[in-house]
This record gives sequence, C-alpha cells and structure tokens, in this order.
Amino acid sequence: MFLIANERIKLTASWLSALGIALVAAGVFAPLAAFMYGLSRPAPSGVPLSVVTVACFAVGVALHVLGRLTLGRLRE
Repeated sequence: MFLIANERIKLTASWLSALGIALVAAGVFAPLAAFMYGLSRPAPSGVPLSVVTVACFAVGVALHVLGRLTLGRLRE
C-alpha cells in the first residue's frame, strides 16, 4: 500500500533536487563560464551579479536539502 506513496515521494524529492541543481548551474556556473570565455562583458559594478549568484547558490542548496528532507517521509 505504501509503494505508490513512496514512489511519489521519491519523484518529488528528485524533482526538487534537480531544480536546485539547475538553479545552481544557471545562476553560478553559466555566468562564470561566460566571463571565463569572454562571452559577456563585466559590468561596471559586479555587486548585482554577485548578489544574484550567491542567491541562486543558496536557493539551489536549499532546494536540494528540501528534497533530502522529503525523503524522510518514506514509509516501510
């Protein structure tokens, strides 16, 4: 009886973790790669980009942790 519920919980946890990974990739690694390969010019002040980068990293990690906590709802 718990098999379907457990699979739904695992699917939700996987989705949250994947969303967190995508956010980190888009908000942290993409701007870093763009600067390294000269695809974008640095802004006069890097503060807004730094804030967005840190926020994306923090929210991405939080989503991953939320996915792990969701797995705690699994039943035997």
